[in-house]
Amino acid sequence: MKPTAPKILLLVTFLTTLAMRPTLAVAQDFGFEVPADATDPALPAALRDLAERVVPVYRENHPDRYLGNLAALQMVAGDPAAAHESRLALQERRRSEQRVPEGRAVVFDIYTQARAIEATEHVLFTSAYSQAFRETLDRFDDLDAYELEGSFNTPIAPLRKALQHALDERRGKSSISLEEALELVRDWFAFEAYRSFGDVARLLLAEEKGRRYSIDEVAIPVAKDATVAATLVRPQSAAATLPTLLEFTLDRSSRDAAEPAAHGYVSVLALSRIAGDPKFRPRAPFESEGDDARAVIEWIARQPWSDGRVGIQGVGYGGFVAWSAAKRMPAALKAMATSDPMAPGISQPMSNGIFRSPAYRWAYETLAAPDDKLAHDAARWRRIDEDWFRSGRPYRELPTLPGRAGAVFQSWLNHPSYDLFWQKRLPFGEEFARIHIPVLTVAGYYSAEETAALYYFTEHHQHDARADHALLIGPFDEKSVEHGATSSVRDLPLDPEAQIDPSAARYAWFDYALRGAKRPALLAANVNYELAGANEWRHEPSLEALEQKLRRFYLAASPGRASHALVAKKPAAPMTLTQTLDLRDRTDAEWRPALDLVRKRLQPRDGELFVTEPFAEGIDVTGRLRGVLDFTVNKYDVDLVLQLYELRASGEYVKLFAPAYAFRASYARDRVNRRLLGAGVRQQLPFQSERMMGHRLEAGSRLVLAIAINKRADQQINYGAGGDVSEESVDDAGAPTRIRWHEGSFIEVPAR
Repeated sequence: MKPTAPKILLLVTFLTTLAMRPTLAVAQDFGFEVPADATDPALPAALRDLAERVVPVYRENHPDRYLGNLAALQMVAGDPAAAHESRLALQERRRSEQRVPEGRAVVFDIYTQARAIEATEHVLFTSAYSQAFRETLDRFDDLDAYELEGSFNTPIAPLRKALQHALDERRGKSSISLEEALELVRDWFAFEAYRSFGDVARLLLAEEKGRRYSIDEVAIPVAKDATVAATLVRPQSAAATLPTLLEFTLDRSSRDAAEPAAHGYVSVLALSRIAGDPKFRPRAPFESEGDDARAVIEWIARQPWSDGRVGIQGVGYGGFVAWSAAKRMPAALKAMATSDPMAPGISQPMSNGIFRSPAYRWAYETLAAPDDKLAHDAARWRRIDEDWFRSGRPYRELPTLPGRAGAVFQSWLNHPSYDLFWQKRLPFGEEFARIHIPVLTVAGYYSAEETAALYYFTEHHQHDARADHALLIGPFDEKSVEHGATSSVRDLPLDPEAQIDPSAARYAWFDYALRGAKRPALLAANVNYELAGANEWRHEPSLEALEQKLRRFYLAASPGRASHALVAKKPAAPMTLTQTLDLRDRTDAEWRPALDLVRKRLQPRDGELFVTEPFAEGIDVTGRLRGVLDFTVNKYDVDLVLQLYELRASGEYVKLFAPAYAFRASYARDRVNRRLLGAGVRQQLPFQSERMMGHRLEAGSRLVLAIAINKRADQQINYGAGGDVSEESVDDAGAPTRIRWHEGSFIEVPAR
């Protein structure tokens, strides 16, 4: 069906006139009897009658909103040709203002065009929709077409729920307002559209992908009698040779191999051998990945479609694979970008010296057969943790399930320090200095692998002052690091500036590294961070430059009060404050720290609280927490947990980073060599967290430090006996752990 140019011109002229007039939408009610539910057979006729009565009186001085609502009204009123004309006028406005249409807008454009073709040419809807779909997608390049896919795949259930909610809101009323009528019509239009084209759109999307890309499943040789399974995707319209983007993953169904191809690269999405064909699997996770990745990179460089340059990217485990490949730099590797990368020995299976039980579950899931129901039984895994905790058995006895995962976890427990066992899996020391390629690391203040991300970033810059390695970090958790941030993270509202798609930054980085494009403005410096609460991105040459200005706060006891003080001057008098925890007590097996980023109150298990006076002005807290703990403890070791909050005038506690900074005191100075504490001796312990924050504290807010002794059913328990912590049991606990905090204890916060 061809657009009618005179009609469109008249409509656009009318809109121009309308935009110069005040809103004409009169406060008016319309009679409407609400049907039973969203699938009631009587609903289409009832809404058609409503739409027919609304169309003649509907006016709106916002042209885009007017056209969108008008098209929905016309469609529901049974006039798809008019609806199509309205959508064409909306398209014309977007073109004239050079605006990129949102995905949902294009979806509705295609649907209304299809219904118009169906009505005027008397063909089946599937044929009409196929025609409209192809005519529209032919105007899009590969990237724009790819980015549309998600808009076609919107689930029906939320649309039905929204429609049902709109109906329920009006139940029992005999009339509704104009705005209520428009909302009902819009909800019905969206629901009816998606349930009409869902199946045919999926087939057409697959056909479109086949038309635009060459897709092959390949087995890439990586070792003697071993191959890696991979999906190879090449753009059909591209030049003869292209740079390639490689990614390793544990689950190819969770990644889209076509995404790099849509951005103009050859894509190789490889399944890590540890999750692939059992006959090719190495003995344990982290074991063969570096060699495998280097073999795949060399294979890519030899292919006729490759221009010899490879970029590697990855999320989580895939990020580890990228860094493992860079330990011995392949000549063809020219760029890297990772998001929340794992770092064995740094963030997994232990972090800051403390082993974590979810690492055992992760190993079991990775090595389990596809039909193993236990692997994904969260309740069963929680019972395993709590049964071990209540028993008081040594941590080495935690892995009790049959299979290879138990032996793997035991081998990890044999290496509590960052020794050669871990060092051989990643670049170490001067090996970082040989990574002379552009590198991007993406992380979040609330993402699980921020510790690993900062490790890679700081080690690279420490060993190569000229490293082209950019950090992109903001108030994200692991989900938003991978998929993009929306309006909030775990109920913490995000600034509009923070609501970015990290994948766009990643591809902009590869364009800079592999195509000679200008360095992205968002990644203008080595450290690029969103200052939460200020709604702005900031850029610094280094973490050291970011952390130049430090504000020191001493711990000061406040006897008789619920919380103690953080003060700018060291207390003159000796401090009397003793913190006690009985590690033999197993009545708290079900306790876990709250995951909320915003809390109404803190609990005793959150630890001893130290609070500043309210700040007269806003203060920017940007960087890593550090300090010196001045204390006497009755054990040879202890695991501590530190958390910083903003306590707002409203009474809300906002975490400045998460998870909390938990660390083993004997590894605070050196992750390679353990240094036991002196039991009963006053001592000073310098520390620096491996978590970054970027937060503007409001005027009137306070800074809160919580210090706790670590004791959780899902983590190793350090009884402080001084031996191998994995061998210690509740019998080694002895007297309750007692820490006396002295007046020399302080924290330093990078603040401006």
